[in-house]
Amino acid sequence: MKALLNLFWVFFKIGLTTFGGGYAMIPIIKEQIVEKRNWMSDDDVLEIIAISESTPGPIAINMATYIGYMQKKVLGSVFATIGVVLPSLIIIYIISLFFDAFIANQYVAYAFVGIKCAVAILIIKAGLNMLKKIEKKVIPVLIFVSILVLSICFDLFSINFSSIYLILIGGTIGLITNCIFNARKKVNE
Repeated sequence: MKALLNLFWVFFKIGLTTFGGGYAMIPIIKEQIVEKRNWMSDDDVLEIIAISESTPGPIAINMATYIGYMQKKVLGSVFATIGVVLPSLIIIYIISLFFDAFIANQYVAYAFVGIKCAVAILIIKAGLNMLKKIEKKVIPVLIFVSILVLSICFDLFSINFSSIYLILIGGTIGLITNCIFNARKKVNE
């Protein structure tokens, strides 16, 4: 039970102290899970991010669920998931009680501008850390650069194209090239 409560507490603190959504939580989750507690390796966290990103729902909740499961099976996933969700639920409920006065406060507006900047930096940091860790191959780098350029162009020219399609296109190209390379490898053996 102590391990489950520890799992809950770790994710509760992460949920309580992180602003900006799931992507902003990634570096903090990694710091807590890999560096401070040695529950997993960097490679494990990269795999968890990939799985969490490809499953429905917010990435931080998916990560908490998966990490909790890897630590203490089903109960671990329940405790970790509740831990990461509960702070937001409590804060949103409290804010809803006096939302109009809260949102009209000029200091709150200033705080949100600062939070947005910090979140952008956290997301960039997480992306750069993952980029340093992954194995760089030609095809994945080309896919990444192509999708990045397309995303920027669509945004700049106000083209309404869902990023979900970009993810699906990148995934499809990755699967096809992987199948081709594996088929070539088997032929050469």
